[in-house]
Amino acid sequence: MTADRPASLVFAQSGDACFRYRPTERESEVLERINRKIAALDTLEQTIDFLFAETQGIMPCDRLAVAFFEDEGTRLTIHHVVSRTEPRRLTKGYSADIARSSLRRVFETGCPRIINDMDEYATAHPDSESARLILMEGIRANMTCPLTVDGRPVGVLFRSASAPGVYADREVALHLMIAERLSQAVEKAWRIEQLSSTVNAYLETLAFVTHELRSPLDSIATMGKTIVNGYLGPVDARVAEFVGRMVKKAEYLSGISNDYLNLARFESGGASLRTATVDFITDIVDEAIDIIRPQMEEQSVRLETDYRLGGRPVSCDPALMKTAMINLLGNAVKYGNREGVVRITATDDTGALVVSVWNEGPGFSVEDRARLFRRFSRLPKKELMARKGSGIGLYVTWKILQLHGGRIQAQSEEGRWAEFTFEIPLGNDTEST
Repeated sequence: MTADRPASLVFAQSGDACFRYRPTERESEVLERINRKIAALDTLEQTIDFLFAETQGIMPCDRLAVAFFEDEGTRLTIHHVVSRTEPRRLTKGYSADIARSSLRRVFETGCPRIINDMDEYATAHPDSESARLILMEGIRANMTCPLTVDGRPVGVLFRSASAPGVYADREVALHLMIAERLSQAVEKAWRIEQLSSTVNAYLETLAFVTHELRSPLDSIATMGKTIVNGYLGPVDARVAEFVGRMVKKAEYLSGISNDYLNLARFESGGASLRTATVDFITDIVDEAIDIIRPQMEEQSVRLETDYRLGGRPVSCDPALMKTAMINLLGNAVKYGNREGVVRITATDDTGALVVSVWNEGPGFSVEDRARLFRRFSRLPKKELMARKGSGIGLYVTWKILQLHGGRIQAQSEEGRWAEFTFEIPLGNDTEST
């Protein structure tokens, strides 16, 4: 092809021949729209669906699929397909080794490959399973375009048509005009998808492992207490002390497991409200106190309470709110002074339930306050870091209050006290599930 304005020309390559192609006004508008919008799309599906729809008017396409390299470039796996043909045989998840595939030349040359007669190609390549499958979908022509980012091949785009003989240099040129922007957008979406998949797999594994650990650890603690308390007969004082330490470690690990289990639930979106009307003090606070009481006794902590409630019922998720209360009360004991005071107050005279947990202790600085409700965040104070914790409890508590349409705040006078206050609206309208 020739032209009289080289500056406006786009150079493309098909096979071993270079050529020039000037897009029409309509083609230019479509190409400009694709280049402008494609980078802003968030998911791989959105990107490929958008490209499929936008290029319908400028090149033949009944099926568009994207595949990426996996296993260090030895395997090509389809990640999304949009098609007019039914039934689909070559679908998402289909993988093939490329060691002996004719696709290798696509990556070596950076040139699209055109097959305008799939019947003829399948006859000439009887071992090609993908050719047989795509023929079963009614596809008779295919253009395979490499996706390359910074000179590095990342995958391919399969553009297919139900009519034979429809792809030529023009279609190759049009593809190459959007190839760079397309490759970057598609790889970005793919990387996000991979990251999301990895995170979900991690959270599922985390939930499984922590759930499987917690029950045996609770059993170890229970059996240890049975021995220490003499229910199986008299126990030597030295043995009782040894078993008691074992119980404490099992309880600590069980608590950590519970923290991670709660984290996995929230991070995976698996936490939802199961609301009920409760007496907040009796059903939530008192039960949390009973669970934390052994820690208070061990630290010789004095508990004070000040409840000024008008008896209004509270609508909340009892299990989640109990978790929040246990986290706050447990932290007050853990990070408070030995032989110090922990105080719980509760009021409902502002149209909301307001609960505070206050403790004597080292507290925290104004600068550190913003770090309190982040996952895995622990304050860098030496005396606090020496006390074991996962850095998860406050984050989970914050998430629980968010689910309830509430909020939580922290105040402190460094070196003297710390206080955590949360509130949830009375007559919560949050839907139950």
